[in-house]
Amino acid sequence: MHWLTALNHLRDIGEPAVLVTLVSVRGHAPREAGAKMVVSAGACWDTVGGGNLEATATQRARALLKVQASAPELLTLRLTSQAPAEHGRQCCGGEVTLLLEPVLGARPHIAVFGFGHVGLELARILSRLPLHLHLIDSREAQFSPERLAGLQEAEAQLHLHPSPIPEMTLAELPAGTNIVIMTHDHAEDAALCDAALRRPDLGFVGLIGSGAKWSHFREQLNREGHTDAALARITTPIGVPGISGKAPAVIAISVAAQLLQVISAQTTPTSPSQKATRS
Repeated sequence: MHWLTALNHLRDIGEPAVLVTLVSVRGHAPREAGAKMVVSAGACWDTVGGGNLEATATQRARALLKVQASAPELLTLRLTSQAPAEHGRQCCGGEVTLLLEPVLGARPHIAVFGFGHVGLELARILSRLPLHLHLIDSREAQFSPERLAGLQEAEAQLHLHPSPIPEMTLAELPAGTNIVIMTHDHAEDAALCDAALRRPDLGFVGLIGSGAKWSHFREQLNREGHTDAALARITTPIGVPGISGKAPAVIAISVAAQLLQVISAQTTPTSPSQKATRS
């Protein structure tokens, strides 16, 4: 399997890996600069030259995976009979430098319910990030080519959901999806809040709107059987504190910053000392 195909496959299934790139060659080496391979905990794809060179790179890549490293690093190896080698000698006579880049396995899922003015601005920001971006709206016209221009060529994997009943789409989202509710219709918003509270496996649940809107929703959701403790799962208003302004772009920046904080907290490994402190 080609290294890029392997990398995309691992991202899709949520398995972390290390991308190994031969960035420089001095003298003779089995492969030219630019050669790549992908290393996971149990397999490798493509090659940077075989022998001790590749075995050492693989060993180091798996050490990075074991500690969940996120920073890239350089590894320089000499290919001479005098160079230290654990996996057999290579006497090509050159020296190579490898770049080892840890690649996060699972891309987070974010679902934006409501692809209006704020939803579009939020999508423009989030589409530049390595994540799954779900855009849901009951109005199919919101997904016109003009509005989608630029989004489909960005970094995020885009999932478009024109859905007459948005809460049905919510029921199909993967566990752990972080959602923001900002539709054009308060009745849709209320139905989505109700549906979200019936899915305890979701991540962040954010609702756009005023205190008055939430007060009305609380009464309605209480009548639907949701306790105050359950209602605490919904964050409203949304956005990081301290950013004022009602322009769609301003609101989108504030909400995107909050979502990044949420994702960072969800993906940061817990150290043994932190676990001991919490127990």
